[in-house]
Amino acid sequence: MLGIYDEREIVPLEGTWKANVGDSVVGTVASAKGSVCIVDLSSFVRGLIVLRKYETAPEKGSIISAVIRDVENRRTAILEGSSELHGGILMKVKPSKVPRLIGKSNTMINQIADLTAVRIVVGMNGLVWISGENSARAVAAIERVCEEAHVPGLTMRIKEMLEKEKGIIGNDIEKGTI
Repeated sequence: MLGIYDEREIVPLEGTWKANVGDSVVGTVASAKGSVCIVDLSSFVRGLIVLRKYETAPEKGSIISAVIRDVENRRTAILEGSSELHGGILMKVKPSKVPRLIGKSNTMINQIADLTAVRIVVGMNGLVWISGENSARAVAAIERVCEEAHVPGLTMRIKEMLEKEKGIIGNDIEKGTI
């Protein structure tokens, strides 16, 4: 594993996602037959949702978020608590960059969502769903986080980038509104 030592942990720069119980994931419904849905998690691991009698299957192609309840043979993740994500766009990031994208106590992802006024759902499998009018700004910020994940002070630089794009820095400071 290639990584950087950051305080008390090694932050991986590369690597694949290993499905773990409790991981939140984002995926696309590949098939739905009867009470079983197969979910493409954009990984060698596939997701499986077993529907209860009162649940209706999402349509093929629907984007969902869920939590891994169990992992069978390292290739099948049993999912629970699934919910459909309507509209929006889906982007893929390296799973090794997801912890940096989320940030400590969700600081990075919450900052991006707040400053772009979009809704973001990040899966530990590297799929990110984004919905809102400023999706392009959020995508640009996420791409920058992934490119510069190893650089200290990134949270502040992303904040400055998004505020500058929004016109908060410069114009509002000159007008004395900040």
